Amino acid sequence: MRAPSISNAAAGDSRQATDPLATESFRIAGFYGEVVGELRPVDLRGEIEGLVDPATADETIHWGRNYLYRTHLQTPSGRLAVVVKQFRNQGWKARLRRRHRGSKAEASWRMACTLAASGIRTAAPVMLIESEDAAGPSFFVSTYLPGLIEARYIFRAVQQGTLDTTFPELDYARFLEALGQAIRRMHDVGFFHRDLSIGNVLLPEPNSAARRSDDKHLSAEDLTIIDLNRGRTLEQLSTSQRTRDLCRLAIFRPQDQERFLAAYWGPDLGSSKKSLYRFYHRGFLFKIESKKKVRAALRGLLAPFRPRRAHVHIPQAPKDATSRDKIVWDHLSDQPHQHAGRFEKTLVRLWDLPSHVKQNVTTLAAVPRVWHRYRQLERNLYQEPVDWAGVGVCIRPHEEDPEALLMAIEDLGVKHLLLRLHPWQEDHRHEEELAAELHRRGYDLAFVLPQNRELVRDPKRWRASIEKLAAMFTPYGRHFQVGQAINRSKWGIWHYGEYLQLAAAACDVLRRYPGIEILGPSVIDFEPHATAGVLNRRHPGVFFDVVASLLYVDRRGAPENKQLGFDSIGKAMLVKAIADTARNCAPRSWITEVNWPLWEGPHSPAGKTVSVDEESQANYLARFYLLTLASGTVERVYWWQMIARGYGLIAPQDAQQRGGLRRRASFQALATLAKTLFGSRFEGPIASPPGTYVYSFSDAAGQKISVGWSRRGSQRVDLPLPPQEIIERDGSQSSPPQGNTVQLNEAVRYFRH
Repeated sequence: MRAPSISNAAAGDSRQATDPLATESFRIAGFYGEVVGELRPVDLRGEIEGLVDPATADETIHWGRNYLYRTHLQTPSGRLAVVVKQFRNQGWKARLRRRHRGSKAEASWRMACTLAASGIRTAAPVMLIESEDAAGPSFFVSTYLPGLIEARYIFRAVQQGTLDTTFPELDYARFLEALGQAIRRMHDVGFFHRDLSIGNVLLPEPNSAARRSDDKHLSAEDLTIIDLNRGRTLEQLSTSQRTRDLCRLAIFRPQDQERFLAAYWGPDLGSSKKSLYRFYHRGFLFKIESKKKVRAALRGLLAPFRPRRAHVHIPQAPKDATSRDKIVWDHLSDQPHQHAGRFEKTLVRLWDLPSHVKQNVTTLAAVPRVWHRYRQLERNLYQEPVDWAGVGVCIRPHEEDPEALLMAIEDLGVKHLLLRLHPWQEDHRHEEELAAELHRRGYDLAFVLPQNRELVRDPKRWRASIEKLAAMFTPYGRHFQVGQAINRSKWGIWHYGEYLQLAAAACDVLRRYPGIEILGPSVIDFEPHATAGVLNRRHPGVFFDVVASLLYVDRRGAPENKQLGFDSIGKAMLVKAIADTARNCAPRSWITEVNWPLWEGPHSPAGKTVSVDEESQANYLARFYLLTLASGTVERVYWWQMIARGYGLIAPQDAQQRGGLRRRASFQALATLAKTLFGSRFEGPIASPPGTYVYSFSDAAGQKISVGWSRRGSQRVDLPLPPQEIIERDGSQSSPPQGNTVQLNEAVRYFRH
């Protein structure tokens, strides 16, 4: 078959392309679809497998109902940067639509070809990939067009009154005219977009050097129209249909609407067209706000009954799996996924009710002594200096480039490392090689022994795995965390009696090795009742030398935010109070896992509503370490983990070849924290205005270091001594001020006196 082409646009060229280009159909490896003939890879199967796997993504572009990511395709003429838009076909509505009208990916492919053949600029179609499974995802692959931004950023700056400072090079009036002319050209060729938002129009970055050196003014040919799957091709659009597209654009100022409509209609603009536009525009805004309110109400009402829908990359649970066993591994977020729905989980917990009642009784009995100890810790907070020696990071092998991982660890400057092992694996060669090398280099190693549902169901296999791992890794470290996130059923534990049986077996094995210390129970998030219940529930052979907590605060934003009345310091003190008063643990506390997830699609270990950007992650990381370790109630804090999309200090990415690494702002923040305060002693907080935090340290030579930040934007603070040197969060240096007054902001700053 043959389809239109925009081969020039494939390289980001703004020239029209109307020559047809042959496309080829394919059916291979569980997929079928079409590919532009001249771009067909030699290894079509391998490239398709890479395109449909988000693990190969170089960058997340959009994470919502559909998932867009940038990756690369190896074509006969070389590597081509492409964008993959993944459409879900889950649910009866999507499957019915796909059967009768084709998938959204197919619509995107068809409309992109049609629009491009008419000379309207869009991202060049490269490939359509359909799953043979009716409920499987569909993929539309197009060329990646660098140097473009969404029009939403222009209009957002207009609304905020920052256009002149944000985009000083942009001629806004000319942009409105070009926008109107570009949409008119699209409508005149018979294309009815039906989803023409300000996010679906792209323009060249106004502030780029290329634009500043180009004398050509912005024109309609410079604008790119994308997201075409709702579009329709008609012989001729009516005035109503044209206006329905126009009214979707977030243009609010009357003078801007006037200029935009004049550019679109030209001499044909009359009062009737203006009135129709305003009527439709107001109606569209009312519709959007109404839908938000209705959806929010229905979301809360139907949440308990709504079925769980996993990301399309997550494998299905075995068909014969019981409600307890519908757990699979999500390789993108490096954690299990629970397929059992809310109703199924409720039934399981009702069946286990006697165990839960016993647990709650144990917790309630512990509350008085825990609360008494918490009040003591609260009164004694900051009364004694604290040695600064607890900064750590979690790691896993980076098989693509082991040397890059070792180099990153050296550059990070952290001496405490926590290596997570997977007892359900048979082969641990990469972990052992990494542990042996790190031990040789003098790092302090601890190990995590998580469980999964298969091991919970098979205690003999669990014991055999622990025996094998203990023999392999005790030569390299003396701390072993037994269990992982035991209060989350996706990790295989449905009631704490199951965990205590695993812990007893692990303790029996590990205690055979002199000097080994055992950590547990590894409760995730702030659920002190679970920690107190397990640590006060006697079980033969179970005793923890250190209480391990996966103390996440990501659902509450900044680490200073409160949850149930406790900020990060309060949470750390409460866990310490539990450890000090529990029956089967020593009075010591470590935080063995924490992070803030990033807005990186299914790689993120938590939902998009709790994800943050990289700057916020870096700020929160430094502040969390300072708040918790300075409290004196936590011996160590480990960030999970070094290299990972979605949350790691380093992002795997594709710079020139696959396997490249990019150090995020959080890497630099932790490196600066570790190196600046290494060997120092925390001496207490310094009085500062509300919303600011200033801590006093002294290094091994007795030199004073002040560390500070603000939660309320930029604020001026007076330090006890004038700083001689200022170190920023990323390790760069700034000129010290004249006198004692310094500026604080969201990012931690270090002041040497």
